[in-house]
Amino acid sequence: MTESIRFARQGLSSEVGIAVASDPVAEFLLWSWRPEISLLCLGVGSAYVIGWWRLSRRTQQCLPLWRPALAIAALASLAMALLSPLDSLSEVLFSAHMLQHMLLLLAAPAFLLADPLPLVLWALPHAVRLRIGRLLAAGAVLRRVWWALTWMPIAWLTYTITLWVWHLPAAYEAALRSALLHNSEHLAFFWASVTFWWSIIDPAPHLRRHVHHALRIVYLILAAFQKAGLALLLMLSSRVLYPSYAGVPRLLELSALEDQVWGGIIMWALGGAIDMLAVLMLLFHFFALEERRRERPTPFKADRPGK
Repeated sequence: MTESIRFARQGLSSEVGIAVASDPVAEFLLWSWRPEISLLCLGVGSAYVIGWWRLSRRTQQCLPLWRPALAIAALASLAMALLSPLDSLSEVLFSAHMLQHMLLLLAAPAFLLADPLPLVLWALPHAVRLRIGRLLAAGAVLRRVWWALTWMPIAWLTYTITLWVWHLPAAYEAALRSALLHNSEHLAFFWASVTFWWSIIDPAPHLRRHVHHALRIVYLILAAFQKAGLALLLMLSSRVLYPSYAGVPRLLELSALEDQVWGGIIMWALGGAIDMLAVLMLLFHFFALEERRRERPTPFKADRPGK
């Protein structure tokens, strides 16, 4: 149980006189307003909206509304994962923990599709924008490092290793016992997802030339296969892989093993749906480009005299 839930529970029972302890479910249905997460989401969201408004005024045209909508959706996904009752439920329900992880992995591509860097920069003072621009200029050390981290082979390995290592029983159990490790786990999932999706979405700053759609599709399908392999391992295991869940009160009419199966189903269904949706969008874009190429008129070449 997190400290914020414990304090909120004590405050509720002392001020209102309600015996919260009599309801074992109530303590897991409270939001945890962690300031480091709440202020970060609020700050990034405010900067994005301010930058979008300033850039709209400067260009004297309305920028696409779907980008800020995606930015808000990404921040909402982070808030649902880290601030909602899902965070406390993840301590007693493996399936809730898997849903939390999927929300963290989903927030990254949604935020990258919103192309946040240019809009957040426009919310900052001019001098700060120039300094950050120099850090990201061609040839800058930070740009070269980020290019290497988002290179497809490195990003794919980082994503895969992060997913599998943190689901090893020893690492998973350690994260449940330590708040620092648990926060590090969540940060690792979000970071790995950002680097993984960068080459697919290619937001600003654009680090490399266009990656062919076929290569992106193979990249996504291979990632979907390894994620499905982990999900199947969770679903088909004949024993509870994470002992902590076997020793906590059951909030639902699910045994610890059944809860583990549902966690695998969530990983397989939601994670696979995200990957396959991205594959379908890439295929649609690829065929649309091919159709436009075929419809493009061929330049007429007149025969030269004497032929």
